[in-house]
Amino acid sequence: MARARKMLSDWDAPYIQSLVKMIETQSKPTLAHWAVDYAECILLPLWSKHYPDDLRPQNALKAAREWLSGAIKLPQAKKLILECHAAAREAEEDSVAQAAARAIGQCASTIHSARHCVGLALYGASAVAYDTLGTKAPWDQLEQHAAAECTRMLDALCAVSVDDEPSPAKIDWKC
Repeated sequence: MARARKMLSDWDAPYIQSLVKMIETQSKPTLAHWAVDYAECILLPLWSKHYPDDLRPQNALKAAREWLSGAIKLPQAKKLILECHAAAREAEEDSVAQAAARAIGQCASTIHSARHCVGLALYGASAVAYDTLGTKAPWDQLEQHAAAECTRMLDALCAVSVDDEPSPAKIDWKC
């Protein structure tokens, strides 16, 4: 049986590139707040539906918020974020939960590097599509649903965006 894809894979898709263009106009704190808020509202419930007793993704989001407020240092937050990534690896048999935890980990990691916020779209949109349509739905339907979710992500970013915000000239998307 074929495995579900872990993330959207078409970097050049218009809905991804529209989001990337908007991301490049915002500061790391604005992006981190947006990504953490979105993950907490949309993705954390998907994780909790499958793993209600595993608080690692929730702890990662809380740590990101605490770092943003200055309450903790990056090494403290990073430890909890890495635990979220471990939760994603351990959820290998559950595509919805795994994609949600991967997205949450990437959203929380935005406090370290702004480019991590794109993980919201690449993993998070997949989690929402899998949750809605199931992992056996045809890929074109899953991708269409994920594209619609990316549009909602873009709308959410536009709602919190700051006009003329100092931001990196261009994020280096290659690692």
